Amino acid sequence: MSGTIKHATRKASNIAEDDNDGYLLLINKADTVLSGAQVGREYGIGQGEAVLVTASEALKMGGADRNVWANVVVPRAILARAFPQIDDRLALKIGAENEALDLLKRYCLLLETGRPLASPDLIAHATETIVDLIGLVTGAKGEAAELAGLRGLRAARLQAILVKIADNFADPAISAQGVAQELGLSARYVHDLLQETGISFTEHVLELRLQRARKMLSQRHNDDMRVSDIAMISGFSDVSYFNRCFRRRFGHTPSRAR
Repeated sequence: MSGTIKHATRKASNIAEDDNDGYLLLINKADTVLSGAQVGREYGIGQGEAVLVTASEALKMGGADRNVWANVVVPRAILARAFPQIDDRLALKIGAENEALDLLKRYCLLLETGRPLASPDLIAHATETIVDLIGLVTGAKGEAAELAGLRGLRAARLQAILVKIADNFADPAISAQGVAQELGLSARYVHDLLQETGISFTEHVLELRLQRARKMLSQRHNDDMRVSDIAMISGFSDVSYFNRCFRRRFGHTPSRAR
């Protein structure tokens, strides 16, 4: 979201009209201050900071001429079921140094920039992860928070693995064993975590290499480059294998992608 916010309010009459009772984790992405008040508390969040508010309570907000922020919206039934005392965390500033907040930002970015999830199991997994992270971000208490912490640790490790793959997929020598060693994990654990995404280590690497190659082939400034050179730059050491994988993935040859 971006725009000017001088003064905004949500009153009891608005709540009665739309019956919206969800929670919203507001994350400030600009160097302006977003301020507000809810449940008798006032907050002011700067760049990188966040606050949890709810649509079921009256709310006042204020900002500057140009604000940029992100919203993570969760239905009341889902978040309150996971953390029954979540309302105790409303309108409390969450610092930019909050490790769980940083992970939540990166996880949401991963979902935004990746292919839309189609599998119901993966959608449920992503939803559960976001809810768990919001619980950790806000400091929610109780047994649910303890469970969220365990799941959050797995999510953090999975995110770290995916980042390593994204940073090094073009290296022909990349391997699950190598990634595991860099992160202080076992190769079996790496494979187990990736299995939760429905895509294996090899499939993750292959998809990133193919997407890199397709992008390079479509760029005019690469018209003078040979297909084999683009394949090598993308991490393929065998051009014939690259051609087969490209055609199977995109339905046409690399040459037709130019």
